Amino acid sequence: MRELRSAGIVAVGSELLTAFRQDTNSLFLAGRLNDLGIGVRAKAVVGDHRGDLAAVIREAMARADVVITTGGLGPTDDDLTREVVADLLGLPMEERPEILAVIQARFERRRVPMPAINRRQAQVPRGARALANPNGTAPGLWIETGDQLVVLLPGPPRELQPMFDTYVAPGLEAAAGGRRLRRRVVKVHGRSESQVEETAYPIYSQIGDEAVPVETTILATPGQIELHLTAAGTDVPLIDARLDDGSRRLVAALGDVVFSDDGRSLEKVAGDALKARGWRVAAAESCTGGLLLGRLTDVPGSSTWVAGGVVAYANEVKIDQLGVPRDVLDAHGAVSEPVALAMAHGVRDRLGADVGVAITGIAGPDGGTETKPVGTVVIAVTGPKTVVKTLWFPGDRSMVRAFSVASAIDLVRRVSLDPPA
Repeated sequence: MRELRSAGIVAVGSELLTAFRQDTNSLFLAGRLNDLGIGVRAKAVVGDHRGDLAAVIREAMARADVVITTGGLGPTDDDLTREVVADLLGLPMEERPEILAVIQARFERRRVPMPAINRRQAQVPRGARALANPNGTAPGLWIETGDQLVVLLPGPPRELQPMFDTYVAPGLEAAAGGRRLRRRVVKVHGRSESQVEETAYPIYSQIGDEAVPVETTILATPGQIELHLTAAGTDVPLIDARLDDGSRRLVAALGDVVFSDDGRSLEKVAGDALKARGWRVAAAESCTGGLLLGRLTDVPGSSTWVAGGVVAYANEVKIDQLGVPRDVLDAHGAVSEPVALAMAHGVRDRLGADVGVAITGIAGPDGGTETKPVGTVVIAVTGPKTVVKTLWFPGDRSMVRAFSVASAIDLVRRVSLDPPA
């Protein structure tokens, strides 16, 4: 078997092709493979159809040194992964008495008879090495074929993850020749994808060279742009040095729109800044309906820097709970800078926080006007420093709300890092 540098992942199961089940195994495997210095060339999801499954696995083997499948190892007729792989590799199936004994013992411990169909799980391609599964009845399989490797893993994460870490990862590490894949991520808020790329592109050629080729990728989500720098090899200190240098160059070029180059999320960065000051934040939300406070409190330990919040969707709640003056609402409308400032002041004062943050806007799809179209959002932060911004965000309701929350957190971050005005 040659040195393993590339992998393909095939998630098997017709349920994964519906809206009701998500493939999380591929994310887990991609992360673990990257840690071992093995790059993922392709991922695929395929249903429980013999011809489709064979075609997808064949394509994965044409691309990668190692192919890992997940799912399709159960006892029923639609669990086809073992048989399909055996056919592709030209290997006969054989029943392993030792595997059958383990499956029977599992049912005996539960004091129930083993269904006859579970006997199928003891049938494996000739020459395959069985991987023990203490959390289920389906053993995994390690199959070396020529200079390639095929690994079959069960679908349930509680079975797959310990099996990979215990049996698969050590073998892959030995076969990877000491390679490691390293990554740096620079996270940006406040610029579009094209703006970030325009600034970053001239720097890409300065980062890698023949000794350490560096791959660059830009990813965009509502309110956040990520620049990924990736390199693989055996000289880990040299790789780390090149990636660190590249990350520093990008941060210097992009400036204060960079909020993280160490893996932290935007809310974690904002929380750390608040905690360093000894401040607590309170949130008043209208169009985001609690999403801001939810994201802030997703951070473990956020109780030290989050006081609480108020969802003030109706104007009456803005008046009664936050003390927004009625005449200000009448004069400027709910989506306005004076109202956002009043909301931020109100939630800060009522909850005894150091910083108040407020969001009010028109998330759509209705409610927009010529002067305040859908996507208009006003964000205010009050405290040692007061800032208010009127912004416009594109997209549907969920995108407008996501952009709004990210912008509010970033404004809290900036206020917490800046010296008080």
